[in-house]
Amino acid sequence: MRLFAAVLPPEDVIRALAAEVGELRTLDGADGMRWTERAGWHFTLAFYGEVDEDTVPELTARLGRAAARTEPFPLALSGGGQFGRGRALWAGASGDLRTMRLLAERSEAAGRKAGVEMDEHRRYKPHLTVARSRDAVDARPYLAALEDFRSRTWTVEELVLVRSHLPTSGVPGEQPRYEAVARRPLGAAG
Repeated sequence: MRLFAAVLPPEDVIRALAAEVGELRTLDGADGMRWTERAGWHFTLAFYGEVDEDTVPELTARLGRAAARTEPFPLALSGGGQFGRGRALWAGASGDLRTMRLLAERSEAAGRKAGVEMDEHRRYKPHLTVARSRDAVDARPYLAALEDFRSRTWTVEELVLVRSHLPTSGVPGEQPRYEAVARRPLGAAG
């Protein structure tokens, strides 16, 4: 299974982002971008890649412990950015990013301890990808439009283990499908 740990924004925050992305899609050049679908909008905390089914219970248990050691925290979608000269366009975050980074580190450690082969550690940068491009893109108009974007603040109360089903049809533009495999509450009460 192709798995990752994530924070999922609530539906009203997703709706606010969808309205913002609708505006971004009207900008010049937007038709050359591959826009992600709202059903897939999430903040990846740790990417595990292909994980053997026998490893999933151990990974889930370790993620549960990581979640229990992390208190719920405030988060909002805020602004945006890009990676790879516009090859990935994303919405950013504000709120208790220190705790979010800690949860990401704990999620990564849970994977390692469960025996998942992880890529080299990079400093966690909270981002929610909204579009991709095969080629470099002048992201400045998108970043300017996202600069003032702010969703309401919500309290992150769970860590979600997500399975991604990659497209298999070969149809251009087909998106991955995401499925929550496990949800673990944050905080000692969880």
